[in-house]
Amino acid sequence: MLLSILLSVMMMAGLFLMLLGGVGYIQDKRYFSSAPKEVIDAVPESKPERFPGQRAVGWGLIALSLALMAGALILGAWDGIRNGFGFRQFFRRFIVMLLGLKAFDVGFFDWFLLCNAGLGFFPHFYPETKAVLGHRLFGYNRKTHLAHIIAAFPVSALLAWICTLFFRQ
Repeated sequence: MLLSILLSVMMMAGLFLMLLGGVGYIQDKRYFSSAPKEVIDAVPESKPERFPGQRAVGWGLIALSLALMAGALILGAWDGIRNGFGFRQFFRRFIVMLLGLKAFDVGFFDWFLLCNAGLGFFPHFYPETKAVLGHRLFGYNRKTHLAHIIAAFPVSALLAWICTLFFRQ
């Protein structure tokens, strides 16, 4: 269970790097598609680079984030195979990882960074958003979050099934 939590934290770090790469360095309005309408309206279409290679740094962070998240899933599967996990153990590991990631998304991204302007993250990169951020935004995407939570169960079952079916010793 401890490894599952650590792998979930690894995925959380990857998700944060993805946000940082997209919002902080690539700075294109297309990466705000999941933000509240008020925030999308406040964000300019694109911003000029603050330094040469800024967008390349952003894409590098996104590549690193995808590698971290995929690596966490692969490490979780490999460790389970090595330890002779059955379907239930794999399912439990993947559901802890995916629901932990979703809790991080809701608690840290939505509540702390977006609704409480935590650390001044969005206003630092987009000062235009400072006036529209606030507590009233929390829950704007609850249907999407609920869909992700529900989807975590069949996705975890599929991953567990793949690990037990194809990697039996």
